[in-house]
Order: sequence, then C-alpha cells, then structure tokens
Amino acid sequence: MTADTQIESEIGTIAERPAGLVSSPRSPQELAFIVQAFASSVPWLERVRLQADRRWYECLYHGSEYDVWLISWMPGQSTGFHDHGASAGAFLVTSGTLEEHRPGATSQIISPGDFSAFGANYAHDVRNVSQAPSVSIHAYSPPLTEMNHYEVKDDRLILRMIEPRESQSDDSQGKPHEQERQGWSGAQSIDEVLAAARKRIQRLLPQAAYEALATGKAVLVDIRPASQRAVEGSIPGALVIERNVLEWRFDPTSSSRLPVATSHDLLIIVFCSEGYTSSLAASALQDLGLWRATDIVGGIKAWREDGLPIV
Repeated sequence: MTADTQIESEIGTIAERPAGLVSSPRSPQELAFIVQAFASSVPWLERVRLQADRRWYECLYHGSEYDVWLISWMPGQSTGFHDHGASAGAFLVTSGTLEEHRPGATSQIISPGDFSAFGANYAHDVRNVSQAPSVSIHAYSPPLTEMNHYEVKDDRLILRMIEPRESQSDDSQGKPHEQERQGWSGAQSIDEVLAAARKRIQRLLPQAAYEALATGKAVLVDIRPASQRAVEGSIPGALVIERNVLEWRFDPTSSSRLPVATSHDLLIIVFCSEGYTSSLAASALQDLGLWRATDIVGGIKAWREDGLPIV
C-alpha cells in the first residue's frame, strides 16, 4: 500500500464524526478532533521537510468537507496577519513551539500537543520565534479557497489583499499559506519584493541601532562596496562584509562563517547607503533562520543626519 493510499484509508476512520456532531461543514471543535486524531494515527512524519527560504507545506488530504495540511517552520518564519475566508480551521503543534498573535490581544504559546481552533474570518499571525524548527498539522472546512492578508495599525487590521489558493501541483503539494510569496502572479517588481522583505523585519531607526550596539549584544554590518565607503565614511565598530558573501559569513552551518556567527539568535543589524539593499539583505539572513536580522532605516545617510559617530 502506498503512503497516499494508506492516508486515504486512515483518514476515512478519522473523518467519522463523534456522536452528536452531524453538521456540515465541520465545526472548529470537529476540526480540532480531526487534527489530533490525524497526528496520532496517520504516518505523516516521513513526509516532513525543512526549508530555509520559506515555510514548507504539503496537502495530506483534500475532501469535499475539509482539507488537511502538514507545515514545517524554521526559526523566524511566520504567516503574517491573515484569515481563511469562509473556512473554519484548527491546527495542532506536533513538535517545537509556535506563537499565535491577534491584534490587541496577548500572544499565545502553542506547545507540542496543544491546538488552536477558530471559526470563519478569524485573523491571526502564527510565528516560530524559537531557535528550533516546528511542525504543525492544520485542517480547514470548507476546504481552503482564499486567504485575506492584513496590515496592523493601532491594533486594527487593514485589509491588504485577497489571495486565492493556487491549484495543486502534480506532486500533490498545494499552496495553503503564501505569506512568503505575497502577490505571486508569476513575477514581482523590485518595489513588491522590497515591501515583502520589510514586512518580515523589525527595522531600526539610527538611534535605536546605536543603543542596541551599546549593549554589546548586536553585530553591525556594513554591506556597501568600497567606493561608497570611501565617499560616505564608515560607522565605528561595523564589520565590513560586502553583499555578495553576506549569507556565507553568517550562516551558522557554513564552513565560511565568521567566528561570531554561532547562533541563529544573533542580532545582526545591516546597513547600506540609504536603507534599500540592506532590507533585502536582512530578509535573506532571515531566510537562513537568523530571525533577529534587521537593518537601519535610511542607512548611513540617516545615521549621519542624526549626528551619530562617523569615521
């Protein structure tokens, strides 16, 4: 029996409703039951993959009433604020921990064996803020067809876009959560790429970056080419690492890493001339699991305008 056939067979047993639950589509409580039963009954573990550049996911079951997804999360990966349209949902953490955030509410830590269940139009942001990978199982009813994405301003959600679910590929992997590929329609402009990068990072104003450096717990990285450094000057204590080798110098698993690059928890503050290339660089470091990577708003030009030290 193939893995797919075995899942289809076992899901039939899991899908049987507890006594008294006869409504369709499935309620959040039923979906919570399904993800718990699925986690303990279906051989899904060998399917898990870890992916540094974005969350990995696979559709394990798609039926007329609900679908089930398996998702892995590297440190620093998140969904951004979103809802699931008309679909109710539930997800269970099987390993690692996840944080669930809602506007104006205290964040919730979801540990292995714990779950979150919710109705339609429920907006949240789910994040892996730990230093280890996490794995979770999700169910949606009716099967997921759209996701609405939001910005948060003053604890209020502002609708950003509505993204339909893409069709499944030939290898049965669908696209349930597309925060890492927002607005994907085959190509993106550099403005869209930059905006997506900046949504992932908590950027620092020059003064805040200066104060972080004063604690001795941050690494300041100058990624400008030599020609710009010669004209604009430099920030005292900054490491000079040009953009083309940045990832290799800070990936803790790289044979070319710097001695300081020993942990994914390292606070790396990148800067360039005006704060554009640095945002893309910080986002690339987050793709490696360096979840605290950030950059300076306005780059060295803003640093100079604020009267901070320049050599």
